Amino acid sequence: MMIEKEYNFKTASDAKLIEKIISDENIDLNHVIFHKGQALPEHYSNSNVYLIVISGNISVQLNDQKTNIYNKGSIVNVPYKTKMNISNQHDELLEFFIVKAPSPKRFSN
Repeated sequence: MMIEKEYNFKTASDAKLIEKIISDENIDLNHVIFHKGQALPEHYSNSNVYLIVISGNISVQLNDQKTNIYNKGSIVNVPYKTKMNISNQHDELLEFFIVKAPSPKRFSN
């Protein structure tokens, strides 16, 4: 019997992709691929959020701050209960992971 558990994610997409990979008592892990002009709906973070940019440039606008651009190789931390606008405003394909730790299940609403 194996101790480890393997999770898989898609490696290419011609369309917008948002896939939930892990959602347990410890973390939520999502994988996202956006083409230019695609975005997540504006929402408030429901945990401590880490955006891990795999390729492209991510546009991040938090609360009332100006939009900041982060490049491939960046990890951006968004604190709990922060208003977020996450998008791809660039020609290059954007691929990133969203890590929520601890899992939002640990926060009471």
